[in-house]
Amino acid sequence: MLRCIDVTKDYPVHGGSRRVLNKVCFTLNRGEKLGILGRNGAGKSTLIRLIGGVEHMTAGRIERTMSVSWPLAFGGAFQGSLSGLDNLKFVCRIYNLDYTETRAFVDDFAELGRQLIEPVKTYSSGMRARLAFALSIVIEFDCYLIDEVIMVGDARFHKRCQDELFNKRSERSLIVVSHDMGFMRDTCDRVAVLDSGHLKPYDTLEEAIEVYQAL
Repeated sequence: MLRCIDVTKDYPVHGGSRRVLNKVCFTLNRGEKLGILGRNGAGKSTLIRLIGGVEHMTAGRIERTMSVSWPLAFGGAFQGSLSGLDNLKFVCRIYNLDYTETRAFVDDFAELGRQLIEPVKTYSSGMRARLAFALSIVIEFDCYLIDEVIMVGDARFHKRCQDELFNKRSERSLIVVSHDMGFMRDTCDRVAVLDSGHLKPYDTLEEAIEVYQAL
């Protein structure tokens, strides 16, 4: 499972600090799909980054007994001066992946062609996202973090992303942040609303949507 216990995050601002998350608590069991709703600036992406280890929390703790991805399509950890291929090699070393198999999967899935051997800093945001998504999928995480729009590229690429994540890995846990209510209905089995730094769970998606739309 994954458990957030009193997770708190402050950001420095002029004259003090701003608390974005205030003692957020929840538990996600293996195979569960949790949706998180909230207005822009409520701290949803911050929470996803904390869970994925991209940022450090101010207080609290996160317990994990299953592997958790970084936010899907997040390319912030790439070394921009290195090529996409060199970044791929680094990920292979960190996660003990077979280089030949990983390279073949990323070549086929991300469809970057010769751009894979160019520095990542020359990539468009869409190309970075495609590479990051491919590397996220090639690692078999127990829980995937989905922050807003994860489907980049054309309709064919969208379909491949959907198939890899929601069909082939339908038994995996998900934490989903999205403003797309249809996507939430199709994907999540429970939903919580983040407001004023606090995360509140609801029994049904419709109840959560009603609260969210009233914010």
